[in-house]
Amino acid sequence: MASGHRAISPSQRARSMSDNWLNKVNWAQDGLVPAVAQEAASGRVLTLAWMDREALKKTAETGEVHYWSRSRRKIWHKGEESGNVQKVRSIRLDCDEDVILVEVEQAGGIACHTGRHSCFFQKLVDGEWVATDPVLKDPQDIYRK
Repeated sequence: MASGHRAISPSQRARSMSDNWLNKVNWAQDGLVPAVAQEAASGRVLTLAWMDREALKKTAETGEVHYWSRSRRKIWHKGEESGNVQKVRSIRLDCDEDVILVEVEQAGGIACHTGRHSCFFQKLVDGEWVATDPVLKDPQDIYRK
């Protein structure tokens, strides 16, 4: 850097700051906030999920995205089973302070549990939903236990 300052990562900054930044978020009554994951390189929206305070804090601290699973009722690290983690490039808060945008680098090129690049693979065409994006990897191969 020309100014002579050493660059620090978002995760280093998050660990060194207080948690006051979390108070700025307008959390819903259930304690959640919608979180949009956008691919930093292409600008494509990959998914919409949910975060609670702990998931957002872990995302900032670790540099990898964590979400709140409403169905499992717990925090999950994106890619914990599939290996398709989302590396954080930036975290943004919208003007109403009630939606998080996480710009990410998507490991493996697959964000969706269906094996596609994006969860938004269906397009409305003449009154019908049409799958327009190919399956890149069979989900059974991704989520073997």
